[in-house]
Amino acid sequence: MPHLPDTVHVMTDDTRPHPATSATEGVWTVRGTRVTAEPAADGLRVCARAGAEGLSRIVLRWRHSTPEGARILGDAWERGYGDLQWRTLQPERALPWYVLITGASGGTTTGWGVRTRAGALCSWTVDEGGITLWADVRSGGLPVLPGERVLDVATVVTAAAPTPFAAHEALSTVMSPDPLPSTGPVVGCNNWYYAYGRGFGPDAVLRDARTVVEYADGHPVRPYCVIDDGWTEGGGSAPGGPWDTGLPGVFDDMADLAARITETGARPGLWFRPLLSRTETAAVRPGMLRDAGFPLDPSLDVALETVAEDVSRFRRWGYELIKHDFSTYDVFGRFAAGSPAELASPGWSLADRSVTSAEILVRLYRTIAEAAGDTVVIGCNTVGHLSAGLVRVQRSGDDTSGRSWELTRRMGVNTLAFRLAQHNRFFTVDADCVPCTPQTDWNLNRQFLDLVARSGTALFVSVDPAARTDRTDTDLAAAVRTALDGGTPGGVEPLDWLSTTAPRRWRAGTETLVYDWAEPWGATPLAV
Repeated sequence: MPHLPDTVHVMTDDTRPHPATSATEGVWTVRGTRVTAEPAADGLRVCARAGAEGLSRIVLRWRHSTPEGARILGDAWERGYGDLQWRTLQPERALPWYVLITGASGGTTTGWGVRTRAGALCSWTVDEGGITLWADVRSGGLPVLPGERVLDVATVVTAAAPTPFAAHEALSTVMSPDPLPSTGPVVGCNNWYYAYGRGFGPDAVLRDARTVVEYADGHPVRPYCVIDDGWTEGGGSAPGGPWDTGLPGVFDDMADLAARITETGARPGLWFRPLLSRTETAAVRPGMLRDAGFPLDPSLDVALETVAEDVSRFRRWGYELIKHDFSTYDVFGRFAAGSPAELASPGWSLADRSVTSAEILVRLYRTIAEAAGDTVVIGCNTVGHLSAGLVRVQRSGDDTSGRSWELTRRMGVNTLAFRLAQHNRFFTVDADCVPCTPQTDWNLNRQFLDLVARSGTALFVSVDPAARTDRTDTDLAAAVRTALDGGTPGGVEPLDWLSTTAPRRWRAGTETLVYDWAEPWGATPLAV
């Protein structure tokens, strides 16, 4: 367990931190703000009461000697964007949620983090002389105004182990002591990476369902058939609700389609974007447009009621898996590629400034979880550290691709490797779909397919009928059955992840596997 911080600073706005003073052990005060840190059974619990002017950030600093030549690993605010990696010391680099430190010559790897579902957006910085936690308690991009309410900011935890991967697993375990119980392997098909939301209807969905059931070949664990974006009006461009009907003349009866998917032997799943509406309602943020729609304000009860009604409707229709997407983008107006220093840009807020951004997101995720009941929920573009314990499956990275292998290598391989330790500790990790399309090289996709299937993480395949051959079907069927069995006994582990963003060497059970992710010309330079 971490000891009390050596110094505490407070930011009431976006100017420089103000040093807090301590007259009592574990209590610091400055500018009307009172910060407490109390050792508890599960870590060091940090709370705060704000002054009249509100509160933006709490900065806690521990003296810590970082070994020369150390490698540092942090997480990402939401999804990874192919940029997760062990790096040399960079004192100003923001490390969201947790940090792992390993010496250049091996030895014990140490980790610092915060418990899942914290009340703040938390990141770390590390330098030669110390480690610092930056707890962003703003409401949007303005100071939170909680009144007399005490903010439960974060619970700080630590872990250590002889190897980096074991330390990552140990830290993930103490950060997330209450994940949802596993419902078993999550395996299925998703039509996005060959259809991209265009030109498909119920017949294509049912064809996909029959295909994945064929690959499962009578396995007692039934695979899912997920209908992604494209089933509603304005589909194919991540449109908003209302989510009460399908695309007229195409998806006229979504409940009947769910029943027909079930008849094939697959389990029906459905994608939606909860925080965007094509029509203005009392739940939206006044005067704001995003992607030709109106973003909902999740700090409002009416917005959460709208989301809960949508999820409950999908359950009534018969869908056994619900994938919700874009909520981080719809709240903050950005994708957090590159792990910027802050998730929220300054100067804006949602309607209720008495709650922090982190609290608002947790409330949204809890609303969806409660409305979903025993339905499997996948979070995509959600903040994994805040959704742990409220989703069963979490997308680890940005989209793979049925058009560019480089995106699959960058997003799929990278985020599987660097978030694998979260699997079955936070939730079931989903490294996104394995495409099988005419535009991408099957020799490369089949390697990613093999790795995901062996890992025991979620496996979704996106199979273009035009790309099906005896070879692809053989490979896909073998992988689907391996994944339905739960993967390779003992799981997989990246072995060369300290020196690359796309590990090639992996331990799978007692075997060592080597994959070749390179196209003939190597990796293609891509903008994020």
